[in-house]
Amino acid sequence: MPAPIRAVVLLSGGLDSAVTLACARADPDGPRACHALSFDYGQRHRSELRAAARVAEHLGAAEHRVVAIDLRAIGGSALTGELAVPKRRADEPDPSGPARIPVTYVPARNLTFLSIAAGWAEVLGAPEIWLGVNAVDYSGYPDCRPDFIHAFERVLAVGTRAGVEGRALRVRTPLLHWSKARIIREGAARGVDFSLTRSCYDPDEAGRACGACESCVLRARGFDEAGVIDPTPYSADATRPARRGAP
Repeated sequence: MPAPIRAVVLLSGGLDSAVTLACARADPDGPRACHALSFDYGQRHRSELRAAARVAEHLGAAEHRVVAIDLRAIGGSALTGELAVPKRRADEPDPSGPARIPVTYVPARNLTFLSIAAGWAEVLGAPEIWLGVNAVDYSGYPDCRPDFIHAFERVLAVGTRAGVEGRALRVRTPLLHWSKARIIREGAARGVDFSLTRSCYDPDEAGRACGACESCVLRARGFDEAGVIDPTPYSADATRPARRGAP
């Protein structure tokens, strides 16, 4: 049998990246040998890195590396600085429309992550980078949109050795147009253990979810709409997101 195709998979430890890894492992064109890549980028909590290690092992990644970079040095985000994480914003009408960019956006995060992933892919001889961005149930981040992905692929075609030698790297984004509910259903069908994942922007010291940040609200709503039990551990004082149809 031919050797499996190598792929670099960005793995944050959250729900979306876990499902992306599961999709890569079971790709219809052939299973990928997945080299999972996480970043210690100065984020305000460590729970997602611990989750990434659990998910990588659970889903059979060929290896899992953590690269340290310091995005806290430039700040500009509630996830890398002292700005407060907004709560309950996902439950409220958005007066600014779809172009809003919230304070939880981390400047240049996906641009930086993909650049390092591309370097590792070249070293490995991997033709693909898998990324769990989503343009449906997401927070309005500009680096989660189709235009950004397409533009970055064009950069890879002209700015890497693989690209100029005619082996341009692909950026695979299987979740890009899926709702959060579909992501959860597809992940469940592929055997993802969601209890291993962490998505909260503002967890407690034990990594338990706050239940009120936008990521918590979107995650809980997705489980509700998918009809899948939500295994998220919440902190003792968390206000759990309301379920659909609940008073």
